[in-house]
Amino acid sequence: MENILLILNETIKDRHQNPSPASYTTTLFEGGANKIIKKLGEENAEFIKAFLTEPPYETAAEAADYIYHLMVALRFKGIDWTDVLKELEKRHALKGDK
Repeated sequence: MENILLILNETIKDRHQNPSPASYTTTLFEGGANKIIKKLGEENAEFIKAFLTEPPYETAAEAADYIYHLMVALRFKGIDWTDVLKELEKRHALKGDK
């Protein structure tokens, strides 16, 4: 099974390079850094609230929203999701499999 985060990464990259008026992702990019970071903050707060008060399925849904908006913010900053994965791999290799 393909990694959905890599598929989502490609979709976000495409929306950034080829804006579509009907795309929510495009509206975020067009809103600029302030709109993106505001939305990321809102999603972070919703995740924290769900983590503290909601059942696991709701927490997972809020985590998915947060990850999506994080990926949009990273792309806007010129950072590809695969760069984050490489950094995580590097850190894991340094610590070993403990």
